Amino acid sequence: MKLCRLLIAAALLAAPVIACARTTTANPDFAVGSQYDSTHVYVAPADFDRFMASFIATFGGTTSKQGVFQVTPTASQTISQVAMTPVGLISVFGFKTPIPYPFGSERTGYLVTDLDAAVAAARKAGAMRLVDIFPDPIGRDVVLQWPGGVTMQLYWHSVKPSYALLATIPENRIYLTADAADLFLTHWRAFAHGTMVSDDTAAPGSEIGRPGTRYRRIRLRSGFGDMAVIVTDGALPWPYGREVTGYTVRDVSATLVMATKAGVEMLVPPHREAGRVSTIVRFPGGYIAEIHSNGR
Repeated sequence: MKLCRLLIAAALLAAPVIACARTTTANPDFAVGSQYDSTHVYVAPADFDRFMASFIATFGGTTSKQGVFQVTPTASQTISQVAMTPVGLISVFGFKTPIPYPFGSERTGYLVTDLDAAVAAARKAGAMRLVDIFPDPIGRDVVLQWPGGVTMQLYWHSVKPSYALLATIPENRIYLTADAADLFLTHWRAFAHGTMVSDDTAAPGSEIGRPGTRYRRIRLRSGFGDMAVIVTDGALPWPYGREVTGYTVRDVSATLVMATKAGVEMLVPPHREAGRVSTIVRFPGGYIAEIHSNGR
């Protein structure tokens, strides 16, 4: 319950909070830490190095050694590398062969303490397996899908990793319709022991490119990191809904200067929304991300 107490203390600064699900022997929390949660990015091999360079130039950090591996349970080959930045981790894949189904649909990879037990708990909480547990070069993985079509990978390493804490926690941005939102929230929170930081049922539509309308914006926090669930009727103007992750930086304007020098394209100019300044950008290779700060 230590994590839950810390989450509640932080969230009280922003909004009323619904209590965390109780962590017990029968209801364990399998999260390891947000520094081990990676957004999965797929780019063409020709764009791989340029994308990696632009991401590090924008956010700082380091990369793992690049290699070519089989990371799926069926025959395939991909260039693979990890970028470790102060604002979040990304796992990047540049497939040299056709991408086996359903890979490429998973948004994120979450490190868990016990993969078999985590999968059992996720299934009990309402997830289904798209790909059952399989080995990879450094551990084991599974691909799960939650109500609403939210697809993710859980993973476990044979050798326990040790990454530095992040400066800021990335925000997993999930767009759903009202048909699925509450169902997803119920099932995900049961598994992740998530705290609801805020639930604005009338957020201004200008935040998602639809001025003059309203939408529902829910923000969650758990050991798996931050999450924004954006509930709309599904009629979204470009590029909203294409950004999988939001990155928190100290100064959006300064970050955009570095990003532009690295070949990153600004898709949505910086604007104020819900106590933050937000922008959406596209990196070389096509990866679209939101960037925000709580100040400038």
